Amino acid sequence: MCYPMLFSDPAHLPDGPLMAIDPGAKTLGVAVSNSSRTLVMPLTTIQRVKFILDAQILLTLYDERGCAGLVVGLPLHMNGAYGRRAQSSRSFITNLLRIRDLPVVCQDERLSTFTAIQSLAESGIRPSRRKDDVDAQAAAVILEAAIDRIHQNLQLTSLDDGTSR
Repeated sequence: MCYPMLFSDPAHLPDGPLMAIDPGAKTLGVAVSNSSRTLVMPLTTIQRVKFILDAQILLTLYDERGCAGLVVGLPLHMNGAYGRRAQSSRSFITNLLRIRDLPVVCQDERLSTFTAIQSLAESGIRPSRRKDDVDAQAAAVILEAAIDRIHQNLQLTSLDDGTSR
């Protein structure tokens, strides 16, 4: 868990579409899911200017798509340790929550950019075009990982209580 005010498990997010961001020093990659969380789509890459402007753009996208929660990539070191980039993501979340109280969960984003680049290459996207799409695609990878965690939690719950979902 990033902070006590945040959800530690994406299964605790309210039902509905989710938005994910891949926070970087210069950009914010953005992806969204559909209401049933069966489809994840890279949406856009926001060029960072100033926090308040970045947050306004992000929250406008969040509202336009009727999102129920936000998944923020947490760039941990390969050994799981927090570094400067992870602290920057945590600060971004704290500042965003000062503007708007919304459900947020952190998602480990190790290798998300690598996976995004591979996915774009396998899709036949030209290298010159990949640069524009990689951050939004990385956000989609982050969101897919969070949704996978939700589904795993639902499966474990149904096994525990003997029901099927």
